[in-house]
Amino acid sequence: MLKLIFSVMLLILFSSNWSLVQNSLIILTFVFLMKSYHNFLMFDLGMNLGMDYISYVMILLSIWITVLTVYTSQKIHEKKNFSTQFITTNLSLLMALILTFSSLDYLMFYISFESSLIPTLILIIGWGYQPERIQAGIYMLFYTLFASLPLLISLLSLYKMGGTLTMSLAYKPMDLNYTSTLWYFSSVFAFMVKLPMYLFHLWLPKAHVEAPVAGSMILAGVLLKLGGYGLIRILPLFHKINKNMTWLWVSMGLIGGTIVSLMCLRQVDMKSLIAYSSVAHMGLVLSGLMLANTWGLTGSMVIMVGHGLCSSGLFCMANMVYNRTSSRSLLISKGLMSFMPSMGFWWFLLSIGNMAAPPSLNLLGEINLISSVMSWNKTTILGLSLLSFFSASYTLYLYSTSQHGTFFNSLFSCCSGKVQEFLILFLHWLPLNILILKSNIFLPY
Repeated sequence: MLKLIFSVMLLILFSSNWSLVQNSLIILTFVFLMKSYHNFLMFDLGMNLGMDYISYVMILLSIWITVLTVYTSQKIHEKKNFSTQFITTNLSLLMALILTFSSLDYLMFYISFESSLIPTLILIIGWGYQPERIQAGIYMLFYTLFASLPLLISLLSLYKMGGTLTMSLAYKPMDLNYTSTLWYFSSVFAFMVKLPMYLFHLWLPKAHVEAPVAGSMILAGVLLKLGGYGLIRILPLFHKINKNMTWLWVSMGLIGGTIVSLMCLRQVDMKSLIAYSSVAHMGLVLSGLMLANTWGLTGSMVIMVGHGLCSSGLFCMANMVYNRTSSRSLLISKGLMSFMPSMGFWWFLLSIGNMAAPPSLNLLGEINLISSVMSWNKTTILGLSLLSFFSASYTLYLYSTSQHGTFFNSLFSCCSGKVQEFLILFLHWLPLNILILKSNIFLPY
């Protein structure tokens, strides 16, 4: 683990050499891929850092998405738009994510979790498109900080009660009273905002719409997973209290996901639609995590990885369309199949991935989560069926509106797609559909 962190620190020193960083990150991904011991116990321990299979999968996803982010942002390098600072910011974010996912101490986890906010804010404000990016950055900053301060107080209280903040050794509040319930909500609230849960999701579409393609890919691919990962780590402390609150979170996840899915159907901005679809997917993840059973945890893990790859690829394609038509509006950027036929194929592949068609990871995750939630209560089948139906509806709406129809008359010709763009989309699609053949890496049994 320390070798991995030192490797990223070394890359930050060489951040002025764009191609060296690109190639080194690819090599680092494959070297890290070989490290898995497949025994689901803690490994690579030392200096309050270590990994189990959940951390391993999340760190691997972080490095992979960072590689694709750097490949997608070639224009920043070509135009010399502060490219060294851009690479440094991305690598700093990657280092914060690696530390977050490998922390064995709650306070270290909290510090790393919050420090990932700073590079994201720099990406949005520094390389965003419209002047509203400052407002979007402030939205994200205040939502996250407002929610995370109660978590810090909660962790300090845990330390006072138990004398340690080491995971699996920390104090577990067992009494079912008002104090412990307030304690529970203070601890969980920060991760609900980061996930984001419906009602606390308004910062996400704003941040996505104003962020550059790199910011959107990292935000959708990894940063939303911080909320889910944090819940996995914090919920064992409040197992008894969480059991009484499951009804609340499952209801919020399913009802909120359905409402957000309906909101997706009235979006005209491509990035906004994909961002709202992330909130709908995370509603299902929240339901699975809060049930605290093996199927729920496994399904949530699989959906987080599948959604990270799929959503990142969709944002990448939305940016490719924006570079050619200078608009993300579905009213202007339609009929794309007429003059970008090759890209239409990739729109189709990633869209069906987004609606959980076989053989994507999203299908495996949804089967697990539907089984898990239905085994808890049969009435949830209504919410699950609506969520699945509208998920297919807004994905079909995105695909059919963007690919079919009469294209914008003022656009006479454009490049159908470059080899590099196809490579980036292929590297999103391949793990999304191949990992289902090795799905036991997500199963802790």
